Amino acid sequence: MSFKESVKHFQTLVTSFHPVVVIDTVEEERVQGLIGAACKDMQMSVFEWSIAQGLMRSPDSPDNRWQNEYSPPGSKRGQALPKTSEPLDMLRHIQDLNVKAIYWLKDFAPHLKDSVVARQFREVTEQFSHHRSTLVISGSGNDLPAEIAHDAVHFDIKLPEPEELYNALSGVVRDLKGRVTVDLTPEDIRALVSALQGMTLSQTRKVVSYAALQDGRLDAEDVKQVLERKARVIHEEGLLDYFPPETNLAELGGFGGLKRWLSYAKVGFTPQARQYNLPAPKGILIVGIQGCGKSLAAKTIARQWNLPLLKLDAGRLYDKYVGESDKNFRRAVTMAETMAPCILWMDEIEKSMGQTSGEADGGLSRRLFGYFLTWLQEKSQEIFVVATANDLSAIPPELLRKGRFDEIFFVDLPEADERRDILTIHLSRRRQGLDAFDLDQLVAATEGYSGAEIEQAVITAHYHALYENCPADTPLLLAEIKRTVPLSVTRREDIQRLRAMARERFVAAR
Repeated sequence: MSFKESVKHFQTLVTSFHPVVVIDTVEEERVQGLIGAACKDMQMSVFEWSIAQGLMRSPDSPDNRWQNEYSPPGSKRGQALPKTSEPLDMLRHIQDLNVKAIYWLKDFAPHLKDSVVARQFREVTEQFSHHRSTLVISGSGNDLPAEIAHDAVHFDIKLPEPEELYNALSGVVRDLKGRVTVDLTPEDIRALVSALQGMTLSQTRKVVSYAALQDGRLDAEDVKQVLERKARVIHEEGLLDYFPPETNLAELGGFGGLKRWLSYAKVGFTPQARQYNLPAPKGILIVGIQGCGKSLAAKTIARQWNLPLLKLDAGRLYDKYVGESDKNFRRAVTMAETMAPCILWMDEIEKSMGQTSGEADGGLSRRLFGYFLTWLQEKSQEIFVVATANDLSAIPPELLRKGRFDEIFFVDLPEADERRDILTIHLSRRRQGLDAFDLDQLVAATEGYSGAEIEQAVITAHYHALYENCPADTPLLLAEIKRTVPLSVTRREDIQRLRAMARERFVAAR
């Protein structure tokens, strides 16, 4: 939803007698912009309240004639009305004002735990439901009492659109004029705005200002620095990990069938596909044996399609407080939608949305699973979901039916040609000449080994070579391989059962 659409939606809520609008965000700057733009068109007064300052006319209110005489010259800061800092006093003052307006209450939800404040709030709400005034509550984690929640409507402010990010970028350039050299072509600006998607306006200003002031220049080289900072910011949010296309060096040995399918599916994102009313690909589910490249496949897809990769860690979704886990999931998919087109990687999906008893987690896993299915079915943004799973028995059958994902792939232990590719990749990464190794012998020795087990054998053999101060060679690798007991031996029965189930139902990745 664009900013203009958000303003129109907010205006519709106000004019349709919604007395309470709840905005779950800490970006007060954007709330102020939304309310200011909406009320300018409607010619409504705007009041702001915080417990630190009390109630005052907003600086952006169309009829703001009350200025604080102690404010700096030229400041639009308003003057607080007397005796309105306490929540109860403020609500009584609003009720007596009898002015049609928007009353923006900052961080107000915790005060509603007081029964007297909650009662007074309900009386103001009842009055407002008849004359088109609206109370706007902003803050983080706005949990309202049940008797108030039924009168409230929640309003989502998405992360900034490209147009807002461009305006913020332009503002930083103006503020730094004369202090830094700006050398940006129109293409550089588009790349910089694209790199900033998924960040708040405040984060945008800080990141761009830092990049410019660090070397006194703002140019194309700063795009990489912005991406690195964005990766840290998203990780600090605690829900997603971000892998920019520029830093994704994943290589996948084998998986010929999956790679062919991806080549076909990529055209689903083109304008030509839209001409034929073809929907963009929704995603794939990859099931199979541990250590055989399911996670690596997600990174490889993002690299081949040159798209940002977002990893949703299921463990981070869960919160001890009721309702917070649901909010965490919605926040995560909202961020993914803001950064579209992108790849959303959900690793080991059975651990977060698998089949559990209702008593085990109060039905939370089933609720998250329901949200995920609905979102997967109805999402309109170009987000390609790559879900991976190890335990088929824990995956709900609803997720396996045709149509949930575009395709379900089964990953088996690598065959001889795939093991050759895997050995080639990992030896090359260790700067080894392949002519020094007997690949045929190594391929034969690694039969029944997963890709991860082969990689670890190569790494450990090189540790040994460095310790002994000798070259890594075929005998050293063979010795390490023989010391490794693969999963195909330690969990033979489980793997055979998984193969029997998957080969009849899913498409082979190779």
